[in-house]
Amino acid sequence: MTMAEAAPVPIAFCITELDRGGAERALSQLVLGLNRDEWSPRVFCLGPRGHFADVIEAGGVMVECFDASGLLSLPRVLLRLTLALRRFRPRILQTFLFHANIVGRVAGRLARVPRIVSGIRVAERRSRWFGRVDRWTNGLVDHNVCVSQGVADFAATQTGLSRRKLSVIPNGVEFETFAAAAPSDLTPFGVPVGSPVCITVGRLEEQKGIDVLLDAAVRVQAAHPNCHFLIVGDGRDRVSLQARAVELGQAATTHFTGLRADVPSLLAAATLFVLPSRWEGMANALLEAMASGLPVVATAVEGSTELVRSGETGLLVPAGTSVELATAICSVLAAPRHSRKMALVAQGIVKSDYTTDASVRAYCRLYEQLGVRG
Repeated sequence: MTMAEAAPVPIAFCITELDRGGAERALSQLVLGLNRDEWSPRVFCLGPRGHFADVIEAGGVMVECFDASGLLSLPRVLLRLTLALRRFRPRILQTFLFHANIVGRVAGRLARVPRIVSGIRVAERRSRWFGRVDRWTNGLVDHNVCVSQGVADFAATQTGLSRRKLSVIPNGVEFETFAAAAPSDLTPFGVPVGSPVCITVGRLEEQKGIDVLLDAAVRVQAAHPNCHFLIVGDGRDRVSLQARAVELGQAATTHFTGLRADVPSLLAAATLFVLPSRWEGMANALLEAMASGLPVVATAVEGSTELVRSGETGLLVPAGTSVELATAICSVLAAPRHSRKMALVAQGIVKSDYTTDASVRAYCRLYEQLGVRG
């Protein structure tokens, strides 16, 4: 029997939440990119319904959410996931994000899922306990997919995972969505027509380094007084970051947009993209900016060092350094012709190597190598 004639392989995906975010978007793209003649996917979410639950269901894939609300709900969620997996009987379970990795691998073994693959999306530095729990439970896992080589190296050297069980599959983007986007009108945010605009997109939390960008903005505006900063996203630090912008005298030129559905058009309207993260996995926002043809300035963190060749496809600076970040931003603003050349090279790299289709194909190859059709 050929692959085309065989019944689609049932495959389960488990993720911590389905709100707007890079990992959630990556899972949605993977699930919806699978060939339904070969795969029969279903998605399980530990938390409540979020934006991508609707996106996935609109693509014809069932989503079941368990409404986790903290540690006290863990036994209930573990039981529900285990029972759901027993009913679905997948050949493989793919998990995304730390909490889903841990709960999913336990539930998967209790449900006797033949193959379990965990997705490691970030070099987690907030607490050593994340790495310890991952290491202690990794015997339940057949394989770990890391989103970048930097994350794989971190998982091996800092977490202690076996390199034999690690592989790298980078994020992918819907290239044409970003490359062909029409620019937004930024004047409703308070950006005058013709002003240079530095944009960043991400959660407003410590990891993303928005506070460092705010400090850098003061130095940038000393050289480029008409430069504006567009900060797209939301998170627990939004109020404190807005207060910091006021304290620095940047309230008139720093614009917090909140969550937006028109990110491709916002990127198309900007002058350059800045990723000031303290640590990463492989930032979807950076890939999207490169696909948009924007010059990029990024910190030299996991994923970014693989995407950006400093001076050729963008500029890299050390993480946490507002002075060097400001210097790099000013360099881009002062040399638009060279910056445009770097951006076009970067855009070509994304088009050839970092599309959603390329990512989906890599996952499918891995699943086949794990013998899920046996």
